[in-house]
Amino acid sequence: MQDAQDDSVLILGIGNVLWADEGFGPRCVEALADRFAFPDNVRLLDGGTQGLYLLPFIEEVRSLLIFDAVDYGLAPGTLKIVRDDDVPSFMGAKKMSLHQTGFQDVLATASFKGCAPARMTLIGCQPEEMEDYGGSLRESIAAQIAPAIAAGVEELARWGIKAVPGRTATDDLADASLRRDAYESGRPSAEDACRAGDDRFFPGRS
Repeated sequence: MQDAQDDSVLILGIGNVLWADEGFGPRCVEALADRFAFPDNVRLLDGGTQGLYLLPFIEEVRSLLIFDAVDYGLAPGTLKIVRDDDVPSFMGAKKMSLHQTGFQDVLATASFKGCAPARMTLIGCQPEEMEDYGGSLRESIAAQIAPAIAAGVEELARWGIKAVPGRTATDDLADASLRRDAYESGRPSAEDACRAGDDRFFPGRS
């Protein structure tokens, strides 16, 4: 199986776009697809919160580039890059969301089966807000998408993969209705769709 993996690359964004900064990973992969074209051996995937369902995608590649919101214990909006054997420990650091625990299990399972990617890089951003259901990326986090994908392109170059300006057409990203521009323009305001408790259900509260 390793021979078939020799030059295969998976660019994976994980997280939930419905929970504010949790959506950082998928938004990065979305931005990469909108701005760059890649060789045929490179696959872009919005992994969402699929956990162990991502295992087959991980097993079939030699190189794995991950974008995610990770609690490094740093200032919000801080980017941090970790590589190879350090990646699994950071995917479980302070476990802020279920998908991180799940993805740590994915990597452990792939390693146990002898199918882990030969090289891995995690480009993580320290989130600001993870509990605003239906909310947007906070400005400090959204501002890191461009630097994150620039770091990703640089990492790919280290692997011998050239990204060229253009666009990547793929069915492996979120539905068009959940892409960032469509999501932001179609999302009701916090006043119309309360995201932190609805005062209409608490009579007498001011």
